[in-house]
Amino acid sequence: MKLLTSLTDPEYHPPTGPSRLHRWLRGYVQDERDMPFVYLLLHLSGTMVPLAVLLFVPGLPGPAWWVVAGVYTLLGNLRFKGPFGLMLHCTTHRVLFKKRYGWLNHYVPWVIGPLFGQTPESYFTHHLGMHHPENNSPEDESSTMFYQRDSLVSFLHYLGDFLLLGVARLVGYFTRRHKTTLRRRLLRGELTYVVVTLGLGWLNLPATLVVLVLPLVIARVVMMLGNWTQHAFIAAHSPENCYTNSVTCINTPYNHACWNDGYHISHHLKPALHWTDHPAHFRANLAQYARYDAIVFDGIHFLHVFSYLMRQRYDLLARHFVELHDPHRTEEEVVALLRSRTQRLPRPVLVPA
Repeated sequence: MKLLTSLTDPEYHPPTGPSRLHRWLRGYVQDERDMPFVYLLLHLSGTMVPLAVLLFVPGLPGPAWWVVAGVYTLLGNLRFKGPFGLMLHCTTHRVLFKKRYGWLNHYVPWVIGPLFGQTPESYFTHHLGMHHPENNSPEDESSTMFYQRDSLVSFLHYLGDFLLLGVARLVGYFTRRHKTTLRRRLLRGELTYVVVTLGLGWLNLPATLVVLVLPLVIARVVMMLGNWTQHAFIAAHSPENCYTNSVTCINTPYNHACWNDGYHISHHLKPALHWTDHPAHFRANLAQYARYDAIVFDGIHFLHVFSYLMRQRYDLLARHFVELHDPHRTEEEVVALLRSRTQRLPRPVLVPA
């Protein structure tokens, strides 16, 4: 167990002596704190987009094609997937470009997103249209409540359900909730992706598999792994409470690479909170975290948590658990708390009208 001392996660500090390029680019963005996203977009536009185009060039020699495919896959899935995916998350909640440059806001989900397996509109509609309004409740079609969250078999069931039925379930949710605009946006993005993928596959199947299909499979597996872990610890007596149905990971390099994504409790409490404000919000609300016995880990991120859960290494989770409770508990008591929060919750009994 750990005691909270200080936070090392990124917060905003205005640049000193910004370059001419920086001053020019910041005129396009709503919030100067999001300038790292602009530089990331420029980087991706100068690397991933040309590599994707190159893979479709007719006559590219076999060995050269495989080198380009390898570089594209490694960059997309090892170097940029996390930063891009969480940039997409942040810009879904807070629009990146100013209204007068609004067309640029479509560049992220419609041009760059598919290269990372994000079908246009699906992330926005799922995340803002369903997940946040329902907050991992029974109506949330990606809820983790009804699974044993330290079981690999349960996770594979959860993942398979999403991969096979996720879009259909989301359409059903929007239909039930009469969210017809979101349903239309979702279907527009999914159908566009399918049509483009089939068309490009007819032209060049290997390139299409590398550029669009493999990233899609990987992205959806990673997203479900993330959601599973972010909502792995749920208090049975208050599953609707953000403090007791989400997890926070602090003081980890992951938060520097992925825009403070570890602060999932505060993100559900205030979905529009800027990513640089999460450490301050955490410090300001420590009494509430302690009151509700919120699960906070220090020095590890969601992939660690997932790995430890699948191996039921509660001792390792307890080692990184931040003790906010007074008086302090023993390791055995912390392990018991963590185990109690991963138990499958019963589905509510529906009473006929």
